[in-house]
Amino acid sequence: MSSSPSESEPLIRLLWRAHHWFRAALTAAFETEGDGTSISAAHVTLLSQLPSEGVSIAELARRLGVSAPTAHQWVHELVALGVVTVESDPRSARSKLVRLTAAGARRRSEAMQMLAGLETALAERIGVDTVNALRAALEEPWGSPESVATELPDRSVE
Repeated sequence: MSSSPSESEPLIRLLWRAHHWFRAALTAAFETEGDGTSISAAHVTLLSQLPSEGVSIAELARRLGVSAPTAHQWVHELVALGVVTVESDPRSARSKLVRLTAAGARRRSEAMQMLAGLETALAERIGVDTVNALRAALEEPWGSPESVATELPDRSVE
């Protein structure tokens, strides 16, 4: 017997728990490498949102859902680890771009291999069909959050 959405945990909580599972597993995998370089869960999250062409700290903060000062702190921690650089943006004199270094690109490649291994491990735990269905659902276009907000039932109290 399945429960209705109002009786079960909110989907956002389940998605957050899944995000945390992957982030914690990836962080633990990096720790077991034993190369002497530590990488925090926050750093893993930031690197997962950093496009190859680079991005501004303000855009990173928006993607991560954190304040600009928090993103700035994480970026500078990763600069100190030699994983990213902060360079002038050729399109804007006032903006800086965060980009992967060669070491950062290697780290991202390692992370992608580890993530593939984690997906395989998850499929062994919950089933290949379940993982494939989850991926398919998450890859569907959901539309903008703003557009769905206007479709919610009226919540005013009469």
